[in-house]
Order: sequence, then C-alpha cells, then structure tokens
Amino acid sequence: QVQLVESGGGLVQAGGSLRLSCAASGFISSRNAMGWYRQAPGKQRELVADITTGGTINYADSVKGRFTISRDNARNTVYLQMNSLKPEDTAVYYCNFRRYSGSTVYWGQGTQVTVSS
Repeated sequence: QVQLVESGGGLVQAGGSLRLSCAASGFISSRNAMGWYRQAPGKQRELVADITTGGTINYADSVKGRFTISRDNARNTVYLQMNSLKPEDTAVYYCNFRRYSGSTVYWGQGTQVTVSS
C-alpha cells in the first residue's frame, strides 16, 4: 500500500503561479516514478508531467516551458511548480506513483486548481 498526500491547489488569476506537493508513504520502492495528471470537467485524465528516481522527466506539450517538476527522493515527495497559469489549466490535479518492479498504480485524492481569467 502507498498513500499519497497532495497539497498546494487553490484559486489563482491567469498569469499567476502555484506549487503542488505530493508526499508518498508506505511500501515504497527505491526505483519509482511520480508525477501529476489532471482532469478537467468533461475531459479524460491526462499526463501533466512525471519524473523517475533517476531524474528522467516527461512533460505534456501544453505545459512545457511553464511547469517544472522536481522531486526529493529522500522524502519521497514530488513537486510541480506551475507558472504563467492559464484558464485552460483549470482541473483536478492527481498525484501518481508507480514502482518499476510492479504494475500497480497509486493515485492521490486530487487537488483542485482553478485559474480565473
């Protein structure tokens, strides 16, 4: 079992910034990937960014140049710095955890990000 606790969501005006945090606890492998997905109303959940313990990073094209993902391996925590936010970034953001030595995917409860125009 892995528990993911998210924080940092909220309401911000267009052009503003937010930083999301997600801390993982429980049975955690030393090799894993953590990241962020988001789901807007009426849309499918989509990858925003993820990062492995080795530092490999993937970004969605829509957030490249605006969002930065990072992690603290010692604390099993992943961060998403979101700058130049746009109304289309409005969504529920979900933390994601995946071990390399298994197929189980764990999800956080979601944190709401709302960007007003």
